[in-house]
Amino acid sequence: MRVAALLIPARCGALFVAVAVGCATLVSGCSGSAGNSDTDDVEPAANEVTVPIPPVQTHVLDPGAEPRSRLTPSSAPGTEQNATLHTENGVHQQVDNQPDQNFSTPPMTMPLAATMADGGVDLIIGAITCPDANLQQALAVAEGSHAGLTFAANGAVTSLQITPAADASDSARRAIEQAFYQAVYQTVVFPDADLGVGAVWTIEQQITGGVTLDQVATASLLARDGDVLTIGLDVAQTPRGDVWNLPNGAGMLDIDRYDMHGTGQVTIDLRMPLPVEGTVTMAGQQAYHVPNDVTHLNQTINTTVQWLK
Repeated sequence: MRVAALLIPARCGALFVAVAVGCATLVSGCSGSAGNSDTDDVEPAANEVTVPIPPVQTHVLDPGAEPRSRLTPSSAPGTEQNATLHTENGVHQQVDNQPDQNFSTPPMTMPLAATMADGGVDLIIGAITCPDANLQQALAVAEGSHAGLTFAANGAVTSLQITPAADASDSARRAIEQAFYQAVYQTVVFPDADLGVGAVWTIEQQITGGVTLDQVATASLLARDGDVLTIGLDVAQTPRGDVWNLPNGAGMLDIDRYDMHGTGQVTIDLRMPLPVEGTVTMAGQQAYHVPNDVTHLNQTINTTVQWLK
């Protein structure tokens, strides 16, 4: 999931901080800040971070053509897979008529060695590459960090765990967490129904934070070759309220506009814990204003998640 800093200079000179969320996609494979990086924060990160993932509901819109069957992930404990996760984040922001500011964060490419365990998958992070020299230096120390996903009986991700390497800095930890958020906070879950090629279903999820977002992903089974599935995705987010509560008690923003939409395609093997390959992009525009103030902010966000062979 993409978590971007939203920086708003108020009339009094204080700095408001909000959170803009752009989600991308991970297909579960189990049964049942600003662009400038620094390395000054060299204190070791906490041993483990656990992030609960909100539950999802599925609804079949079209069961597809015959023959139909249950799309049941079947990764057995001990199954191993090597995958590479690539993430990109573009954030451009304008306050009133001031010049556009670029708060994009550097793209990252993260090799993962996955091993299925009971109820989830264990991940070992390889040598991450990043074009930002400072962040690349911090990420080099994070090689060998561990992560994990736990699953519900229907295959939905229920939590993400990240255990940084002992010497990993906070900047490296934040970058790794951000990459996993992009890939996990929207999970493709298969419904408990027989489906054939052409099937369409929705995955509905709430994302909670300063404001609750209703997220609906529409999945389409485009092709099937045995256990290998090609799935198209269309994702939309809608805020439930019209106020964004800023973190750390920093105040609030009124939401004038919130448009986030994503599309993509992924290929998965039901026998493997992670997607085989695929690309999903999320893009949109958001507009806010400071209550009882003339300050307005517009933000354009583009995120990309790729699973590479």
